[in-house]
Amino acid sequence: MSEPDRRPAPSGGGAQTTDRRLLRGARARRTIARHAADVASVEGLTGLSIGRLATDLGLSKSGVATLFGSKERLQLAAADAAREAFIDAVVRPASAAPSGAARLRALTGHWISYAEAPLFPGGCFWAANLPEFDSRPGPVRDALLAHRREWLALLAGELRRAAERGEAAVPDAELAAFQIDAVLTAANTALRLGDGTAPDKARRTVEGLLASP
Repeated sequence: MSEPDRRPAPSGGGAQTTDRRLLRGARARRTIARHAADVASVEGLTGLSIGRLATDLGLSKSGVATLFGSKERLQLAAADAAREAFIDAVVRPASAAPSGAARLRALTGHWISYAEAPLFPGGCFWAANLPEFDSRPGPVRDALLAHRREWLALLAGELRRAAERGEAAVPDAELAAFQIDAVLTAANTALRLGDGTAPDKARRTVEGLLASP
């Protein structure tokens, strides 16, 4: 292995110009990926196209293609952007609550708010896209499943802590997490169909699962 070159970089704006271009490229990529998540919440990830996003955002098709390279990479970037937005809206705010039953209530409460005042135009991003990819093996399906498992594991972890502290009678944390996720997904669908009572039903169901022993 050769000795690294420790000579000082030449003076001038070349490096700074490159850095600025990289920053602009990163910002553009985030903006496009976030818009792609919005579009996919309504039309599905299969409905994404580089040309459509370029038109929506007033960008050149070649510029968008350079940033993502392929439709699959665009789909993966949209899924990652959706995950980041979900963490900011639901997971991070809930982390301020004490671990256990209080945090579980905070997680489900923020999730309901995420569905009531949709973070994405089509409601829950995963409710819109998981069914589309459930029988399509590949990186996009793997990413969506990883996000879902991450969410279920988060719920199950708080349920276990609630049970350990005597805050809830939950003999099977994984089953209870599955039930909560199913109820929240059903509430999202009901909200999209105009059922304004769905959030209260979801909250009551969660409280029933958290009933003290």
